[in-house]
Amino acid sequence: MERKQQQIFGILAKSVRQLLEQEGLDMGQLQEIRMRIGKPLLLIYQNEERFLPFTKGKHQRHIVTREEIRETLDYVSHYSLYAYERDIRQGFLTVEGGHRIGVMGKVIMEQNTIKNLQYISSVNVRVSHEIRGCADHILPYITKEGEICHTLIISPPRCGKTTLLRDLIRQISDGNMEIPGHSVGVVDERSELGGCYHGVAQNDLGIRTDILDGCPKAEGMLLLIRSMAPQVIAVDEIGAKEDIHALEYAMQCGCRMIATVHGKDMKEAAEKPVLGELIQKRRFQRYIVLGNRQRPGEIRAVYDERGSVLCCGL
Repeated sequence: MERKQQQIFGILAKSVRQLLEQEGLDMGQLQEIRMRIGKPLLLIYQNEERFLPFTKGKHQRHIVTREEIRETLDYVSHYSLYAYERDIRQGFLTVEGGHRIGVMGKVIMEQNTIKNLQYISSVNVRVSHEIRGCADHILPYITKEGEICHTLIISPPRCGKTTLLRDLIRQISDGNMEIPGHSVGVVDERSELGGCYHGVAQNDLGIRTDILDGCPKAEGMLLLIRSMAPQVIAVDEIGAKEDIHALEYAMQCGCRMIATVHGKDMKEAAEKPVLGELIQKRRFQRYIVLGNRQRPGEIRAVYDERGSVLCCGL
């Protein structure tokens, strides 16, 4: 936890860092830090919105300044924001530890595509959490006779899908009493699963795992099949049609797929373009639907390929 605090505090403007240090926060409960110029500093802490400082009145909330945004971006980019232009035009950067830094501002267009962002006015620090063992209770439901089932994790934002996927990868790679170890290929487009820093994963994804860091998902899945022959491929946040076509191709090549997608339930996932076709074809054998009514990472239900409920409320 001390390392995580160093990673997060090290990219924040000094004045913001001091506020967080004064609060004595439990870093395991910190999910987001939202900074908007001219607006109060806002945290998502213990799954609730909290303004800093916690104990002051409404008129004593800390108001984020342009200088604090600029200083934070200098630390995030090592004083070379231009070097991160490719990441910024996607709306985020990923730093050591797999923490994602979302940015918003004035969009610069070129030939009908986003070239860059200027005058950044909002920064969202999304804290990455590695929780070993959080997939213990779900692993038996996505395995059958020692084999991994094609699995889709459906989740709204901030419900722990990336954390759950990360631990599933580790357990499938290492093996345990439920399953033997499998070779796993991970396409980590946003550098959140492995949290790679200078090419080395900061999070534990298991002893039989190969990671393609910063690679687009569609190209990455095909590259893994050609080069590493994985038994299982894992990807986070599928959505584009090329991602889903590559995912189906990987299934046809004999790879077991574990993927996540944004959605509140099975119905919403089935209504998505292209992905809905895979669901109708019963390509996935298991669906895990997450929620956060009681806590982040709450398993609302597990379904089989026909949509029948296997369990609820884990």
